[in-house]
Amino acid sequence: MGKGRRLRVMVAKPGLDGHDRGARIIARAFRDGGFEVVYTGLHQTPEEIVEAAIQEDVDMIGLSSLAGAHKYLFPRTVELLKERGADDIVVCGGGIIPDEDISLLKDAGIKEIFTPGTPLDAIVEWVRENVKPR
Repeated sequence: MGKGRRLRVMVAKPGLDGHDRGARIIARAFRDGGFEVVYTGLHQTPEEIVEAAIQEDVDMIGLSSLAGAHKYLFPRTVELLKERGADDIVVCGGGIIPDEDISLLKDAGIKEIFTPGTPLDAIVEWVRENVKPR
């Protein structure tokens, strides 16, 4: 990573989605990639995620959704970061996201969407190239 502190990334599961295997796998890949990782656990509201991200001074939030509420939960997280003056925190998302929703999410401020089958190394490399310490 060079000089300075390691990237701090948060992996968060917003909404009612109770499946966190993928989130735990990506959290481990981030850890193995040299990042500091904060995992919020299941059933978090966007408000709780943003509060934790600010308190933990993270550089990026990775949101994971398999339950279909991504069109509300992901943009709401970006909106709350802006309201709190923390819109320099990069937000990306992953999970079961239909192709037709990706442009809507990116237009709402989500920097990247990773769908099932994306190699973990590719996700870690994307973070290295696109997220800088705040």
